[in-house]
Amino acid sequence: MKNINHREIRAVLFDVDGTLADTERDGHRLAFNAAFSDFGLTWHWDIELYGKLLIITGGKERILHYIREHAPNNLDMNNLDGWIANLHKAKTGHFVTLLESGKISLRPGVIRLIQELRHAKIKIAIATTTTAENVITLLKSTLGTDSPGWFDVIGAGDIVSGKKPAPDIYIWVLQQLGIPAQQCIAIEDSENGLKASIAAGISTIITVNDFTHLQNFSGAAVVLSDLGEPKQPFTKLAGNAHGSEWVDRQMLTRILNEFSA
Repeated sequence: MKNINHREIRAVLFDVDGTLADTERDGHRLAFNAAFSDFGLTWHWDIELYGKLLIITGGKERILHYIREHAPNNLDMNNLDGWIANLHKAKTGHFVTLLESGKISLRPGVIRLIQELRHAKIKIAIATTTTAENVITLLKSTLGTDSPGWFDVIGAGDIVSGKKPAPDIYIWVLQQLGIPAQQCIAIEDSENGLKASIAAGISTIITVNDFTHLQNFSGAAVVLSDLGEPKQPFTKLAGNAHGSEWVDRQMLTRILNEFSA
């Protein structure tokens, strides 16, 4: 008898930075430092400091946090919010240039999984706090110029006011898709991202990176090194991989149904 509680997966929601590509250390961090130089600032975010700053989601929010902690004299600046927005805009320009140079590639398994989902007519979406410009440029530079059109919804930047770990961006994307959270899987790389997706009621796969591998991923369906490839299986770090060695439609469906049987 068919399990009446069986769910078919209808959408996969991808985070971007650290999930689709390792953009943080040699992408965003370098772009921030270049923008600081443009503005005549002596600030420098090295790898260790940037790793700590990543607890703050959103680039403008990260700059404000840094000012509060390391350069409080700047808090008295006239129109501080506008100045931060301009600084962040300069940073985005540098990041886009890095992307367009082709120096940032997608993580293992990402292209394969996206192609499989499209072939199966499973919806794919983006749920991120990075800017839409960053997302579109990353997609075009790695997947081709028409690839942004592959995604049914792209939720990015300031489209919602609450940044991760708030669930706002996931709730917005779900509303745009018109699909219940119980029929979706999120793929994330960070504790803040996991908190956001879980709060939106979405089962979540974590693929860690150098900045996030020591974070708390309680509540994730499974924690992996990456999405894996047939000739380059992932390493399972926690949770239930359902006997799979790379993330595919079958594994996603099993995860979705793990607690609904």
